[in-house]
Amino acid sequence: MRKGIPSLTALQMFEAAARLGSFTRAADELAVTESAVCRQIAGLEARLGIALFHRIRKRIALTPAGGIYADEVRQRLEQIEQVTLDVMAQRPLGRSIELAIGPTFASHWLVPRLPDMARALPDLTLNLSSRTEPFELAETAFDAAIYYGEGIWPGTEGEPILQEGPSVPVCSPALLGRRKRLDLEQLGELPLLHLTTRLRAWSDWFTAAGVAPPTLRGPRYDLYTMLAQAAAAGLGVALIPRILIAAELEHGRLVVPVRMPAVAPDNRKAYYFVHRRGLEPGDKVLQLRDWLRASAAG
Repeated sequence: MRKGIPSLTALQMFEAAARLGSFTRAADELAVTESAVCRQIAGLEARLGIALFHRIRKRIALTPAGGIYADEVRQRLEQIEQVTLDVMAQRPLGRSIELAIGPTFASHWLVPRLPDMARALPDLTLNLSSRTEPFELAETAFDAAIYYGEGIWPGTEGEPILQEGPSVPVCSPALLGRRKRLDLEQLGELPLLHLTTRLRAWSDWFTAAGVAPPTLRGPRYDLYTMLAQAAAAGLGVALIPRILIAAELEHGRLVVPVRMPAVAPDNRKAYYFVHRRGLEPGDKVLQLRDWLRASAAG
């Protein structure tokens, strides 16, 4: 064993305790005894020569050094897990593809379609990683990316695979109470929830409706996923592309509170699939692109 590296068991127990804030809960998650967790963490602290936790009666809290170490250990364990899964996924004639994708589009559009992909491309393992900002594809381990924008990233090849489609105002049925619909004045009196990257969305929507925008009060959220959850929790009304909330609308967790027609976004933008240049015909990345294009068209 490398002398400078603690045991993987100790690191796993430390990470679980740091994440869960409890030795007992860490023991339950790892199916070991609480005393085993305590021993491993005590040994780890002795090895490092530093306290990782404050023990406050029956509670624990990370020390400043423990918090830094927990973040680093968590990242390294996730890397080990990913590498292990990559090795396990290798099959004859198969391939793993690393895909960077926005978390909302992944969870609400792509993931529900992955069973169809598995049937269409049985030799392909698709690994998804969340990315919300542009990056240089050539400088990463990603094979491809899906993002919402106006064009192809420099140094890549690709194409638009899906238009975002219309955005609709949505809220929790509980927010409406006994009312089935709101007029625009009533809508403007409610908290309006905003996406951080599209702060003019509500203003443009009211303008398209032919009325002056109200005072646009309400909190901001980084992701459409957060926006949809906040709306479903009754915190206000959100303006979200219909394709990203189809399940919530179908199951009644969200409803459209007004009769105003949905407003389509800028048609210059779309969801793009991009990959490295110079791929050989028949490459699995190109097969994935073709499946995505067909799935979006269907």
